[in-house]
Amino acid sequence: MDNFFSYISKPVSIDDIDLWVDKNNICYNKLDLFRDFVFSVIDLIYETYLGDEENGFQLSEEDNHRHFKWCWDKTVDNFKKESVYFDNDTECYLFVKSFIDETFYNQKITEVKNSLTKFFLEVFDLERPHTYSDLDLLLMFYKNLDKSLINNLQH
Repeated sequence: MDNFFSYISKPVSIDDIDLWVDKNNICYNKLDLFRDFVFSVIDLIYETYLGDEENGFQLSEEDNHRHFKWCWDKTVDNFKKESVYFDNDTECYLFVKSFIDETFYNQKITEVKNSLTKFFLEVFDLERPHTYSDLDLLLMFYKNLDKSLINNLQH
């Protein structure tokens, strides 16, 4: 149990974060790109979502699915205009979608629903303290988005 609590609560030293970055072949430029991609999706979700219970308008699960797909596709298209190509890889799409479903679409607590931007700012910022749990989450996002990134030489 002590190991679990350390995993989720004990900050990792800056030196250990540097080792983690090297060990996992994290490229800081890609990390910035993936952060921008995730924020673009989240910004579109916040700007265009109409199904807020507080407004008396509840969307169906299918409506939420279509909304997320539209936000995802729009973000992929926007990055394509900048010559950055993401495959609409189902594994990455489903990974991000399941996370957003839990933390936004299916979330009943307004504070959690409205905290996605802050949450991802903290996750993607390696200058702030992280736990191993934070680093594992960041690595999952990084690996999934990295698999979806299409080498620009192919275009």
